[in-house]
Amino acid sequence: MTNSIHIDLLGTETRFVESRDYHTRVIEVRNDKPPLILLHGGGGHAETFSRNLNTLAAVCRPIAMDFIWHGMSSRPPFSDGTAGDDVHWLRQFTLQVLDLMAALGLESASFEGESLGGWVALDLAINFPEKVDAIVLNTAWGIALDKDWVKEGAADLDALRQTSVAALKNPTLETLRTRLEWLMPLGGVTDELVSLRQALWSIPETREALLEYYERLFSPGIEDFYFGEPDIRTIQSPTLVLWTDKNPIHGVDAAERLHQLVEGSALHVMEGCAHWPQWERPEEHDAVVCQFLARAIH
Repeated sequence: MTNSIHIDLLGTETRFVESRDYHTRVIEVRNDKPPLILLHGGGGHAETFSRNLNTLAAVCRPIAMDFIWHGMSSRPPFSDGTAGDDVHWLRQFTLQVLDLMAALGLESASFEGESLGGWVALDLAINFPEKVDAIVLNTAWGIALDKDWVKEGAADLDALRQTSVAALKNPTLETLRTRLEWLMPLGGVTDELVSLRQALWSIPETREALLEYYERLFSPGIEDFYFGEPDIRTIQSPTLVLWTDKNPIHGVDAAERLHQLVEGSALHVMEGCAHWPQWERPEEHDAVVCQFLARAIH
């Protein structure tokens, strides 16, 4: 029988961190080990990693956070900066992470980013390498890879947009289950997870912020914000490319290409998983991440 989120989180601490510019909800296991900041995907929340925190604490100090506009963190105005500017709406996620690190007194950290979180982890590794000890790219988004190597499923992205907007405009248990089953079509969506997502997406300020997030995410020109192969080749941080064989956005070909582009990276593909491998197969996920971190940061 699968544990409840509450049982999985026994021994963790949930709190709000007030930093210079943001109000961030975090769930962590406090210890004296090297920090690992866990970055969820679009529409998600810190509980994305609820099944992993206690196990990961064997090798690190795991800190799961709610991104801005998500969960119960700040909902600042969206920046209208362009992809070439120092600040734009996607860079705001990175600035929140850096602000949180400053508030926690962390000079550097490792990062696991799932989907959108992987996009932010890439930004950190490429543009703020001095803050990065290691990264785990978990079914990462925000990448523009050579089309001779990688095929992206546009129909799958359209399904993500439709199910996300439908659930935000009418956050019923049914619409939210449909949205979560896009993440995990092979199974794994629990009634408790659906209810948690309903509680968070029913917060009026969060719902309005996420509607704008998805509008921007699927606007023409979003590709300008993607990281191309020249950027990805510059990554020097120890890197684990953690993928699945049923990822609905980028297939295994994308993982293999990322592995080729990042010198010295490790690659692990989880079979029978889709877009939430840390939830779908937590034991395998945690074993692989712990092994990687033990080599990379100890």
